[in-house]
Amino acid sequence: LCIPKEYKISQNYPNPFNPTTDISFSLREDQKINLSIYNVKGQHVKTLVDSKLDSGNHVTTWYGLNEKGQHVGTGIYFYKLESST
Repeated sequence: LCIPKEYKISQNYPNPFNPTTDISFSLREDQKINLSIYNVKGQHVKTLVDSKLDSGNHVTTWYGLNEKGQHVGTGIYFYKLESST
């Protein structure tokens, strides 16, 4: 088991994407995190993860859907990782 020495969020891949993209991040310790997608206006589009995760490397996939399960339009989107520490 390799525990990361630092918190890290990586560039999503592929970018640009169609229809899915993977977001990778590393946690130094077990903690509650929130990983969400926002549009260029800063409006919340989708929460991908909102739970406690173990330390280590993680990957989550965004399927280009909003909270209602609808496909979002082509454009620029941002992701934000927040932790409890």
